[in-house]
Amino acid sequence: MAISPISPTKPDMSVLNEHIYGYKHGIRPLVLQVESMKDKDAIEKRLKRDDLNYMLSPAPGGRNLNVFFGDKPCVDVIKSFNQPELGKYTPEQDFILGVLLGYDKTKQCERYLKLKDKETKKQGLNLVA
Repeated sequence: MAISPISPTKPDMSVLNEHIYGYKHGIRPLVLQVESMKDKDAIEKRLKRDDLNYMLSPAPGGRNLNVFFGDKPCVDVIKSFNQPELGKYTPEQDFILGVLLGYDKTKQCERYLKLKDKETKKQGLNLVA
């Protein structure tokens, strides 16, 4: 019995399927997954098939795609940021995203304080310049 290789034209949806399964079982209210931009159509089709709330956002460089899905209010919050690049989120937006993704709240507070301190120092340097 021969084992057929994975087709290079068919995307591997196993991780996405696992995240969908976890979301449906209440693991977290929002999921963020990075996928290849070339799989965008298949990903969107899969999310629509399960009638999931989602947002797709190109990652810098255009090769990857940030895939957000979950509870409608959570997805709507991310949409309200109106910022496709995660690296350009404000400290407050970064904090909200981390909490919605289910990250440790204390670590998110520590991360927020570091980002806020960095932002404050940057603003202070800009005022002098």
